[in-house]
Amino acid sequence: MQSCEISSDSTDDPLSSGLRTHRQPRIVVIGAGLAGLAATKILLENGFTNVTVLEASDHIGGRVHSVQHGKATLELGATWIHGANGNPVYHLAEDNGLLEHTTDGERSVGRISLYTKNGVAHYQTNIGKRIPKDLVEEFSDVYNEVYELTQEFFQDGKPVCAESQNSVGVFTRDLVRKRIMLDPDDSESIKKLKLSMLQQYLKVESCESSSPSMDEVSLSEFGEWTEIPGAHYVIPEGFMKIVELLAQDIPSRTICLSKPIRCIHWNYSAQHQEVIAKSTNQENNHNDNNHSCQPHQDPLILGHPICVECEDEEWITADHVIVTASLGVLKQNHEAMFSPSLPEDKVLAIEKLGISTTDKIFLEFEEPFWSPECNSIQFVWEDEAQLEQLAYPEELWYKKICSFDVLYPPERYGYMLSGWICGQEALYMERCDDETVAETCTELLRRFTGNPDIPKPRRVLRSSWGSNSYIRGSYSFTRVGSSGGDCERLAMPLPYANSTKAPPLQVLFAGEATHRKYYSTTHGALLSGQREATRLMEMYQDLHRAQTTKPNM
Repeated sequence: MQSCEISSDSTDDPLSSGLRTHRQPRIVVIGAGLAGLAATKILLENGFTNVTVLEASDHIGGRVHSVQHGKATLELGATWIHGANGNPVYHLAEDNGLLEHTTDGERSVGRISLYTKNGVAHYQTNIGKRIPKDLVEEFSDVYNEVYELTQEFFQDGKPVCAESQNSVGVFTRDLVRKRIMLDPDDSESIKKLKLSMLQQYLKVESCESSSPSMDEVSLSEFGEWTEIPGAHYVIPEGFMKIVELLAQDIPSRTICLSKPIRCIHWNYSAQHQEVIAKSTNQENNHNDNNHSCQPHQDPLILGHPICVECEDEEWITADHVIVTASLGVLKQNHEAMFSPSLPEDKVLAIEKLGISTTDKIFLEFEEPFWSPECNSIQFVWEDEAQLEQLAYPEELWYKKICSFDVLYPPERYGYMLSGWICGQEALYMERCDDETVAETCTELLRRFTGNPDIPKPRRVLRSSWGSNSYIRGSYSFTRVGSSGGDCERLAMPLPYANSTKAPPLQVLFAGEATHRKYYSTTHGALLSGQREATRLMEMYQDLHRAQTTKPNM
């Protein structure tokens, strides 16, 4: 996929008859994750032949990263298909036989432990004691009741009281604490244990939301995220199979790997002379494909309103660009990435929406030290019962690890645990070497299980989404002060419809953060790519209709 050729302009393709010009529109897709591949697939299937995908990294897939480990496939990125009914990712997997070997235990609808519903979660304290199962269930019932209440603010339009600070974390912690403290049947020690469990549940929830803390997640918007009915499925052969299915009919020459971009020069008008002057100074442009903007050429004269400036100094002209960069990349790079700058309301949406890092830590052991019925080990720090903010200095990053799930079944995975950590502490973890992470996790497991003889794992494997310069985070959430409307503003194409006679739909936006109801999911990403491809298709269909119905003068 290294070559970056593009199909030559055609005059007899399905779209040409509908265009004002003699040529196919040139479309550049930024990013070969699920959104970019889904958009490209739809465009190619519907007669657009002049499409190029620019992928900054050396592989396709974006935040999908499956790693082969013996007979098993480990997911460093996307892991579950969330729900079945109407989920395009589920139907893609089901139609292609990818779910055939999924065990019953791997189909879970549980919110706290998603790997398997077989067995029991072991809640262990930092003094090596296991919390009795009935006590865990008692607490879980209270927590889940309050969780249901967090959904009502958006779904039922309930007003948010000032005390909650419009924060899921603040609201949940305050209400659960009140209910625990008012329970006349519990001793002080039991109440303290339940308060400690509350902190652990909020850490798990933070990992699921990919937020630094649930205190940062908007209470008024929390209920807008929509769950697709049905179980959560893993793909035994790896989520990468979904990526491969999307890419299989895309010609390899269409996708350019290791091709990061520097700037998208859109609405090429007032500032285009300055850009041309810059490009004239380039000594030599190593690519001479017919979609490159040569230094002496003016893209406006060539009929293209956009020039994509790549880091390798190549300039690529286009009529439309679909940007599927992650919210993390947009937060960090939007000022340099767009010329002219993005409109103020779109910048505000990028700044207000949240994205953080959720990382996994896989530990492989020679033999299991956990009992056969154990499906996860949950870390409950008794000394955190009354804490307000669960943020730690760098040397205590490990205190943010909320749990280790047992991968199931062992026939496939061997004896493997998967730990979870999020927020700034995940970034601290990413800076450590494998040896430090293995030692730290082993000490944690010894401490919480009360078993000093747990050996170091034979292997450690972990993700590093926060420090990946082409990703910068795991997935988005609605931060306090943001709303679903910000997702829609982020998705709005440029230039805006009311902005003069500039060519329409120059810059389109896709990716999970642009889907109002399914942000943070693979199906949200895939649907957003299809949405933007459809937007372009409909525009050209309307053009075609307008031209074919024009009366003869």
